[in-house]
Amino acid sequence: MTTTAAPVPPAPPPPGPARLRPADMARLAAVGLRTRKLRASLSALGIAIGVAAITAVLGLSASSQAGLLAEIARLGTNLLTVQDGESITGGTAELPVAAPGMIARLPGVIQVQDTGTVNNVNAFRSPLIPSADTNALTVDATSLGLPATVGTSVARGSYLNRATAREPVAVLGAAAAQRLGIDRIFPGERIWAGGMWFYLAGILRPAALAPEIDSSVLVGYPSARKYLRFNGHPTTIYLRAATAAVTRVDNLLAAQANPENPGEVDVSQPSAALTAQAEAKGAFDTLFLGLGAVALLVGAIGVANIMVISVLERRSEIGLRRALGATRNHIRAQFLAEAILLALAGGAAGIAAGATATAIYAHAKGWATVIPPVAWAGGLTAAIVIGAAAGLLPALRAARMSPTQALWSL
Repeated sequence: MTTTAAPVPPAPPPPGPARLRPADMARLAAVGLRTRKLRASLSALGIAIGVAAITAVLGLSASSQAGLLAEIARLGTNLLTVQDGESITGGTAELPVAAPGMIARLPGVIQVQDTGTVNNVNAFRSPLIPSADTNALTVDATSLGLPATVGTSVARGSYLNRATAREPVAVLGAAAAQRLGIDRIFPGERIWAGGMWFYLAGILRPAALAPEIDSSVLVGYPSARKYLRFNGHPTTIYLRAATAAVTRVDNLLAAQANPENPGEVDVSQPSAALTAQAEAKGAFDTLFLGLGAVALLVGAIGVANIMVISVLERRSEIGLRRALGATRNHIRAQFLAEAILLALAGGAAGIAAGATATAIYAHAKGWATVIPPVAWAGGLTAAIVIGAAAGLLPALRAARMSPTQALWSL
């Protein structure tokens, strides 16, 4: 009888190198930070301040631009202005008295209104005010449909009509009323202009497309001729054109307003100037972004400092983990993950703070709150990069520590 030997089972494969899953690494890094909460919070504060500054600057800039562009869209982009330019001799040219009527004949022109500056006449709260204290106000003769054309309205009282335009009656622009200390219209309310009293009919709201009206004291053309010796020549003509005809009307305005000397006429589109202003609002962002970058640098130094101290304080932990089988890569990854998690927490807090500040300020100004993706994405990316850079050297130092040297502190 033949006996066959039982097969010998194959030897088990040698154990592979230990590996840490990302979830385990995150928990391990969180434990290291939770044991030193106050120190970790103070170190993350520098990152949070820098990211909050960057988020708030970009958010406020975007919200401001959005608010201004929304205002432009509401007021319309079809307003054009014609002003007296410079004459050949270098002086100020003079628009013809018939210029508004000639412009109104252009095809595509919907509304035409005008104002004329009354020279050598100033307005004061009372005749007791020194003549030098003009408050940078101008006295202008105006046509009766001006508010609707320039996109404003009456805030207090009423505007001029055919009757009051012939009498010593005035309407104040928003800034003019503020500088004169007048916030409402009482019966008999009056100001001193041109050596006589002018009764007040109303106060206008701010005119975004025609800011020069805000600092004006407006009187009717007949009243300006009768009481202020106005010559009747307009200085600024405001007109609305059909949207499809704006470019064509713009090209014809100078010649139509002053056929003899079209080169002495200045034509502009206020909405284009406001759009350029919206684009220029980010010009000063670089300065504030630089301050945010400085705060991030300070935060990075704080993270690097706490990680260096952490390595020195946790020598026993490093030695014990190495003795239990942790590799240099494990130690390096642990401390690097702690630094990144610390910076990431600061970045998240900074984004929340910056977004909150933007929302509060935008709400106060009546703007839509806009947080551009580059603000929060850039803030988180900067936090991660700074955390990795700040924690790299301490992590390498911890990984180079031998178990024997580390356990000496036990």
